[in-house]
Amino acid sequence: MVVIERIYRDAELPEAARAYARDTITLGWEDRTHAHGRRRTDGGVEFGTSLPRGTVLRAGDAFVLDEARVIVIVVERPEPVFVIEPRSAPEWALFAYHIGNRHQPVMITDRSLVCPDVPGVEPLLQQHRMPYVRATMPFTPAATVAAHAH
Repeated sequence: MVVIERIYRDAELPEAARAYARDTITLGWEDRTHAHGRRRTDGGVEFGTSLPRGTVLRAGDAFVLDEARVIVIVVERPEPVFVIEPRSAPEWALFAYHIGNRHQPVMITDRSLVCPDVPGVEPLLQQHRMPYVRATMPFTPAATVAAHAH
C-alpha cells in the first residue's frame, strides 16, 4: 500500500501529475484530523497517510498517488452542527469561553460559532442561553490540541 506524506493544493501539483485521473475522498471532521491511517477514496482506491502531527485536512487538499496515477481531492462531509450567532463582542467571548471550557471543538466563522451536534452540546447551549439553530454543513474545528491534561 502506498503511504502519502505530503498534501498539495491545486497550484502546487507536480507537472507530471496534472494529467492523472481525479478522485475524491469525503471525510468528516474527525477523520480529517487523523494524520496517520488507512484511507479509501470515494472511487475505491486504498492508500495510507503519514502526515505531520497536527495536520487538519481541508477541502481542496490533494494527495498524489503516482502508482495509481490519480490525484485525490479532499471533500469535507456536511455534518449535523449547532450554529450560534453571538449578538455582541461580550457574547462572542462568553460563548467561546463556555464551549472551550467544556472541551468542545468549535469552528469560528465571520458570523457564528459552530459546534458539532454531539451528545452534551445542546444542554451546554441551553444552560448558558446561547441562541442556536441546527444545520448541516462541513465542520472544521478552529484548532486541534496535540496534548492536553489537567
